[in-house]
Amino acid sequence: MERLQETGAMMGRLMQDMPAQLKSFAAFVKGAEASGALEEKTKHLMLLSLGVAFQCSWCIAVHVKGSVDAGSSKAEILEAAMMAVVMGGGPKLMYIEVVYEELDKYFK
Repeated sequence: MERLQETGAMMGRLMQDMPAQLKSFAAFVKGAEASGALEEKTKHLMLLSLGVAFQCSWCIAVHVKGSVDAGSSKAEILEAAMMAVVMGGGPKLMYIEVVYEELDKYFK
């Protein structure tokens, strides 16, 4: 199963088991990701970098898609991902493979 499908399936299960908590969390995320002082594109690139930093394959998938949907180029996405490597070194560098796997779905 693709990472985005896995995330969607888990969220569906969680919505059944803990709807109030998930709805509250989703509302917070929606507000935090909306354009404000920083535009949505910038926020998704930041979240992508954090996904790499925290070594979260599912977060990477979600925020590569979010970055693409917000108009980011492949170069912008890779550069954002590399910022996690700057701070985290080799272990973070290995998660660039996950970024490439996700990028290949949007850029040929």
